[in-house]
Amino acid sequence: MRWSQLFIPTLREAPAEAEVVSHQLLLRAGYVRQLAAGLYSYLFLARRSLLKIERIIREEMDGIGAQEMFLPELHPADVWRKSGRWDAIGHDMFRLQDRWGRELCLGMTEEEVMTSIAIGELRSYKQLPQLWYQIQAKFRDEPRPKSGLMRVRRFTMKDSYSFDLDADGLDVSYKKHHAAYCRIFDRCGLKYIPVEAHSGAMGGSQSHEFAAPSDAGEDVIAICDGCGYAANLEKAQSVARPAAQPDSTEELPLEEFHTPGKKTIAEVAEFDGSPDTSHIKSLVMAADGKPYLIVLRGDHSLNEAKLESVIEAKELRPAHAEEIREWFGADAGSLGPVDVMGLTILTDEALQDRRNLIAGANRDDYHLRHVTPGRDFEANFVDVREVVEGDSCVDCGKPIALRKCIEIGHIFKLGYRYADSMGLRVLDPNGKEVTPIMGSYGIGLERILTAAIEQNHDDRGMMLPASIAPFEAIITPVNLKNDDQRIAAESLYEDCRRRGIDIVLDDRSERAGVKFSDAELVGIPYRLTVGKKISDGVVELVVRSTRQTTDVRLEVASERLAELLAQATD
Repeated sequence: MRWSQLFIPTLREAPAEAEVVSHQLLLRAGYVRQLAAGLYSYLFLARRSLLKIERIIREEMDGIGAQEMFLPELHPADVWRKSGRWDAIGHDMFRLQDRWGRELCLGMTEEEVMTSIAIGELRSYKQLPQLWYQIQAKFRDEPRPKSGLMRVRRFTMKDSYSFDLDADGLDVSYKKHHAAYCRIFDRCGLKYIPVEAHSGAMGGSQSHEFAAPSDAGEDVIAICDGCGYAANLEKAQSVARPAAQPDSTEELPLEEFHTPGKKTIAEVAEFDGSPDTSHIKSLVMAADGKPYLIVLRGDHSLNEAKLESVIEAKELRPAHAEEIREWFGADAGSLGPVDVMGLTILTDEALQDRRNLIAGANRDDYHLRHVTPGRDFEANFVDVREVVEGDSCVDCGKPIALRKCIEIGHIFKLGYRYADSMGLRVLDPNGKEVTPIMGSYGIGLERILTAAIEQNHDDRGMMLPASIAPFEAIITPVNLKNDDQRIAAESLYEDCRRRGIDIVLDDRSERAGVKFSDAELVGIPYRLTVGKKISDGVVELVVRSTRQTTDVRLEVASERLAELLAQATD
């Protein structure tokens, strides 16, 4: 292709609304233009890159025996009601009605639709396993779309689904997807970490997230450099840092003391002179209408995802002020677990074996000293706290680090949730009717492109891997008015095309500096520069990622470029 014939509307400056580097560069390089909040038009270069990502995904999915389908983006409400998710999903779903008043939604994921196909077609264990996938637009009504293509309302997802006869079969399907995802991300040139993850609204017994480290990421993972343990923050476990001072070993009786106007842990700790690790933090949560008192160490924070998993809650929220007053007879800031009636108390594991702590007295402006879990209140120990930097690894004891990441893929063992609720049954080898077990697996195509830009850029623009760059290479004649340069550039262009290199010829009547800047901005990995050295039969081969320049003979330039591209994809 020739640049002069292409629509590549580059910008010299980053638009003011662009927040992260990938957003700035996608706009500046002419990849995308925003239509509305969370809605982007993909222009020529973006489309080329996304199609390359799609091709890689398709090749790897076909490689594990998955079969491609294409389902409607518009779903009837009934299929979501059968699974129980029509009401559970909430405001994230785009909902509408047709002319007859029938309720519909725009698809955010396809568990329900794929399961409905299976119900209509699968009858016997002989038809299992099945691996079905599609690459299609998805829609989520994000409350705060931001960061360019990282959090949008319309995006492209590869979603696949497995149907197996039993848990052993699901293990095989899950491992196939895990391996395929690793190959996909490797081929896309990404740095990534597979981590244990929380299943969230998807449900299921196990899930892994594929996280691409980036300061622009919205996810946080806990990782141990010692043994390689890694989990997202919603799932991560750790050994808490030791308390700032040891507990007294004496068996001390409860003692109420006055704390006028002191509401927070920090205020009471300063007033009392004890560290916040010697305090009990009491949080009141409402889960599916039922009240819970969550008890944590004073310096720790509640992980709501862990709590949801522990109590299997569909809806979880902090209690309202009036509810707290009704249940405790006191306001938040003076609450504690002693003599609490009618509420389930869940105590974080970091308080196990602790004694003589400070907690609210359930009386405004009063607290209790010498509170010991298990003695002064029934302590059901669970892991509900958020891991923090400097905790110890549960496996090897070395320090845990927190790292920001972009979620680029997620795989789930769904179990029987959707098959059971929607009525999917097959006959097993004994002629008995059984429920197949399911898995669900998703990759965000825009997330791959965004992560690649965030991980591969400099002050001049993108440095995309050749496998997903809109073009693998560019030929840049410095001066088209020079016949030798123009003829050599045209000859080299044809040589590269014959070798199957995805190349563009910058045939614009622009200054060389403009051409170089544009090529670097849009992220083309290799540049062949045809300049004054052509009189000696030499062109320059420039590697975008390292800025390394090598002189090569014109007659072998396309061969050398092909070798570099082959090495880049090995």
